[in-house]
Order: sequence, then C-alpha cells, then structure tokens
Amino acid sequence: MTRRILAWCVHLYTATGLLLAAAMTVLIIKGGDLNYRLAMLLMVIATIIDSTDGALARLADVKKWAARVDGRILDDITDFHTYTSVPLLLIWQSGLLIWPSSIALLVALLASAYGFSQSQAKTSDGFFLGFPSYWNALVFYLYFGHPSEQAVTFWVLLFAFLTFVPVKYLYPTAGGPLRRTTILLALIWGIMLGLVLTGSVKNEQLWVWMSLAFPIYYFTVSWWVTLRS
Repeated sequence: MTRRILAWCVHLYTATGLLLAAAMTVLIIKGGDLNYRLAMLLMVIATIIDSTDGALARLADVKKWAARVDGRILDDITDFHTYTSVPLLLIWQSGLLIWPSSIALLVALLASAYGFSQSQAKTSDGFFLGFPSYWNALVFYLYFGHPSEQAVTFWVLLFAFLTFVPVKYLYPTAGGPLRRTTILLALIWGIMLGLVLTGSVKNEQLWVWMSLAFPIYYFTVSWWVTLRS
C-alpha cells in the first residue's frame, strides 16, 4: 500500500504542472508587468518539476505500482501547456505580437503539437529530436529584450521551423553527453532567471544578457553533437 501511495503521489507531483499552468493563465489574462513576471516565475517552477518527476517516477516504480496512469502521457499533456500554449499566450497578451503578426503564434502552436506527438520526439540515445518547444525560455528573452515586432515574428517562426529540423538537442535528465555539466549550468541559469523575475538584481538587462550564455551553450553543443553523428 505504501508503494502504491508513493507512486500515485509522483503522478500527482507531475500533474501539479497543470495547476501551475492554470495559475499562469490567470496571471497572464490579468496582465501587467508584475503578473507577467509571476507567470514566468511559475514557468521556471514548472520546469523544475518536469526535470525531477522522471527520476522520482523511476524511484517509485510507477509503471508497476500505478500502472493505470501512463506517466509519459500525463507528462506530455502538462508540458504542452507549460512549455507551449501558456508561453505563447503571454507573447500575445503582453502585446509582443499583434494582428496580423500574431498569426506566427498559431504556426508555433501547430509546430509544437507536431513536436510533441512525433514518435521519435525523444530518441533512444537520450536526445530530443527537433527544437524541444522551449517557448517558456523564448518568451523570457522576448519580454525582457524588448525587440521589435518584426524581430519577435522572426524568432517565433525560426524556432517553429527548427521543430521540423532533425537536430539532436541535449536531454540531460535522460542521459547523453555532458549530462552533469548541462544540469549544473541549467541550475545556475534557473537561479539567474529567478533573480531577474523577482526583481532581486539591480541591473536586470545585464543579468538577462549574461543568462544567455546557457542557451548559447545548449544550442551550440546540440548542433555540434548532431554534426558529429
């Protein structure tokens, strides 16, 4: 009974991402800089949950003790909201893209749906295949970078296109090369984002630019690994 309870608690832990997505949506609809920041902070927390629930699921052996629920499907449903639909909503609601440029968001939504549903979205050797719908990260840089509407459109369409390009992207919680390094850098990156979102640093723009070091590392290594293989 204890093992069953622990296994179901892990499923509940994964599903809390949906509750966070609901809270994000409310904050985004209310609007305003403070609410947008809080919504993005919840995205960071949701990412932490997503990064740790897999290890907990294996530890609790959910496939044996809570087999009636497919944790992978639950995880994908949750991730589609926290990584894609809600961040894209923030881009629209905050006015970063307005009609007709906002059509690009629909393109991104459909591309992400493809990315989540393809059979090889996660490869057997520990990678994501195609841009792994990190719209929650992109919205942070678009919001604090204050780019033009044309620039926002370009970046949204570019990453939507990269969803269909079969590049292997690092998936550190599933193994793969540079696992420990990537996890450590991701932790530092998450702390930096948290400091910016909570207003804990004086020169926000400087911290935003410095935090770009991790995305640059992530994409550079991912493309390097792909070209080598």
